[in-house]
Amino acid sequence: MDRDALPAAGAAGTLGDRHVLRFTVPLGRPEEDVWPAVADRGGLASWLAAVDVLEPRLGGAIVLRGLDEPGGPAVSGTVTAWDVERVAEYSLRGDAGRLRFHLEPGEHGDRDATVLRVTHTFEGPDHLRRARLAAWPARFHHLATAL
Repeated sequence: MDRDALPAAGAAGTLGDRHVLRFTVPLGRPEEDVWPAVADRGGLASWLAAVDVLEPRLGGAIVLRGLDEPGGPAVSGTVTAWDVERVAEYSLRGDAGRLRFHLEPGEHGDRDATVLRVTHTFEGPDHLRRARLAAWPARFHHLATAL
């Protein structure tokens, strides 16, 4: 896969101060290779944020550090969805919001590829929405490199 050409279709919606960012990221790796990147301490740390705590189960604790900026503060939360090798969702405190990762087989059911659907829901001013919308493409390039 040409990592420099990683496509990510994105959409954003806003209602007042509530924002929903959605991305569809095709990855040229099977789901079992992508799952640890969204559901494992080391995997998340390789592309998203440092992970101080991750209890990989529904209701488990999660603590991410540097989600919005390198060296940034730790943000704690809860695992609010956990369907092994399919869905991991983390609801974080403050304006960090909710991160949902949903894995599907690649285009036309290709088991050697994965479609990663990412939804980031949060509340805050519009400048926060713009900053986060701009940050995700670079994260997806880091993800592709880490895989």
